[in-house]
Amino acid sequence: MTQRLDAGSPYPLGATWDGLGVNFAVFSAHAERVDLCLFDPSGRREIARMALPEQTDEVFHGYLAGARAGLLYGFRAYGPYDPQHGHRFNPNKLLLDPYARQIWGDVRWSDALYGYRLHSARGDLSYDRRDSAPGMPKAVVVDGAFNWGDDRPPNTPWSETVIYEAHLRGLTMQREDVLPHERGTFAALASPRMLDHYRRLGITAVELLPIHAFVQDRVLVEKGLRNYWGYNTLGFFAPEQRYLSDGSLNEIKVAIRRLHAAGIEVILDVVYNHTAEGSEEGPTFSLRGLDNLSYYRLIRNDLRRCVNDTGTGNTVNLSHPRVLQMVMDSLRYWVEHFHVDGFRFDLGVTLGREDHGFDPGSGFFDAVRQDPVLQRVKLISEPWDIGPGGYQLGQHPPGFAEWNDRARDSFRRFWRGDGGQRPELAARLAGSSDLFDRRSRKPWASVNFVASHDGFTLADATAYEQKHNHANGEDNRDGHGENCSCNWGVEGPTDDPEVLEIRGRVARALLATLMFAQGTPMLLAGDEFGRTQQGNNNAYAQDTAISWVDWSLAGTPEGEAMTAFLARLIALRAELPVLRAKHFLHGREEIAPGVLDIAWFGEDGQPLSAGAWNDGGERTLTLRRAYRRDDGVAPILIFMLNPTADDRVFTLPHPCPAADVLLDTARPTAPRRSFHGGLVTVQSRSAVLALSMLPAGAVRRAPGPVDDPIGE
Repeated sequence: MTQRLDAGSPYPLGATWDGLGVNFAVFSAHAERVDLCLFDPSGRREIARMALPEQTDEVFHGYLAGARAGLLYGFRAYGPYDPQHGHRFNPNKLLLDPYARQIWGDVRWSDALYGYRLHSARGDLSYDRRDSAPGMPKAVVVDGAFNWGDDRPPNTPWSETVIYEAHLRGLTMQREDVLPHERGTFAALASPRMLDHYRRLGITAVELLPIHAFVQDRVLVEKGLRNYWGYNTLGFFAPEQRYLSDGSLNEIKVAIRRLHAAGIEVILDVVYNHTAEGSEEGPTFSLRGLDNLSYYRLIRNDLRRCVNDTGTGNTVNLSHPRVLQMVMDSLRYWVEHFHVDGFRFDLGVTLGREDHGFDPGSGFFDAVRQDPVLQRVKLISEPWDIGPGGYQLGQHPPGFAEWNDRARDSFRRFWRGDGGQRPELAARLAGSSDLFDRRSRKPWASVNFVASHDGFTLADATAYEQKHNHANGEDNRDGHGENCSCNWGVEGPTDDPEVLEIRGRVARALLATLMFAQGTPMLLAGDEFGRTQQGNNNAYAQDTAISWVDWSLAGTPEGEAMTAFLARLIALRAELPVLRAKHFLHGREEIAPGVLDIAWFGEDGQPLSAGAWNDGGERTLTLRRAYRRDDGVAPILIFMLNPTADDRVFTLPHPCPAADVLLDTARPTAPRRSFHGGLVTVQSRSAVLALSMLPAGAVRRAPGPVDDPIGE
């Protein structure tokens, strides 16, 4: 390897090995000079420092002949240290390449990681001259070659998608059938027993919490805690190294290839809204030292300060074309090099912000929607942030699905027995068309869930009324205060059989409501067998058994029964097309004489009037959906929900000469059964799904329209 840089090329950005050497390219609009720093294999000793010799279109670049994959490197950027004008250049600070494909080492916290003297009276206006390299991770030049063989993305239609949200590490840390060194890694994610579990459930996609390289927050390290969730990104192109059992990037590719072979898609939860550098008082790892004024949104009349729409101290400036390019390059990299099938965007509202606020026609959304690579993968947004106008559920552009927390809260409140919930529940069961039925969007745009990583697990939502976050070290002040939960008489664990029976019924009813609602269902890993976080609803710092999936629960009679029940729900969803409707249903299409595509009834079998909808004391509800097969037969699906403390006798809506009970959440193992007479007993806090088959033209028209609770 020579010790001299040739001019090289400004594209592609990052470090690119061509077999004969490595091209380095990094963007900075305001730097005066950028040095390439090379390190020995231990990462401890800097062995060379060379200025990148050329700058083209604000990209510094150079080519190092003879350099090979595996080389450790970093950058140092020279320019003004003038925080009041947005500049924070400090060449004493080693900077991670924003395009680093792999990262060696961890952040080792010390005051030298800050561009200013941490305890100076002048604060971040002061200047620190210590070298940060000893405490900084290093970028690694990689060889991306891999034999994908006959790998084919499953390309599961949205209408058939069932998502399984999981933390890569926590999912398998307690799997005794996985080798100890592979637990918590990509190798374990696609291990044979895990593949068997996915197939048994019937899920079609795993959605992984952030797997991009991230930083362990200094405040957590000092408390003896860990950033478990990983929403603290250090690099947008590099995976978290501890998620690789053998240190090789190919482990991810092998896992995805195995998942694809099993028909399972892989969706990544990605954090492009902020970075681990925090506020203007945070450390200097990468973007801040390369070009703070370009990479971050700064307060317009106070460029010393970061805009904090994310609640983490900084906001990535996607209005800048080079910063937007970095995010787009990252997304394409994960699709093209790792065959990822989709993304869930953390704080998606932040990504859609322009200077005037959230805009569904923002540069980010426009860039993604027209991109030929990203058009063919699944895109999901978390539709909120803490900035002005930060709640934008239903306001994203076509092509994006959105996490629907209103569905979660509605499902929980209804089954908790709250009054006045029927109109809201009806809207969520109908795919939240009041929110999403615009611009030709489809029901799949609503990602429905009863639990996610953020909040109570399903079991905890039926066992706790208060959060129990003391292990987080914040005196239980963190986390949501209202979880729409109920403990059914005892806070936390209990041996009371009556309480346990109620909790089980409510949990099953919640899952049935989720699976039978229009939209895309998302499950939280471990909910299929009663996983608990001991009442912690904000376990972001718990890289412990509190957060890890306890697979011993799966082997208990209760866990086995719940897993079988959920698999049955998913199978029913796959079996019945009306549960996977590709279009919103509004009660306007007559499927058979007197039978509309969707309609709502009371337990007496009568259509709900406007007064009945607004009667807060009435809690039961019947949903009827119908479609017409090619042979003219009209399957009618009747979903009867009883959240009250008493058993209720439901009258099936006319016409229904006979029906089969497909599922009774109070009797989860009961086989299908047929009945006549039009009356069905629905036990307390449970739901029944029935199916009736009507020959074409066999029914007279029913009198009167059905009121639409969604206001269509």
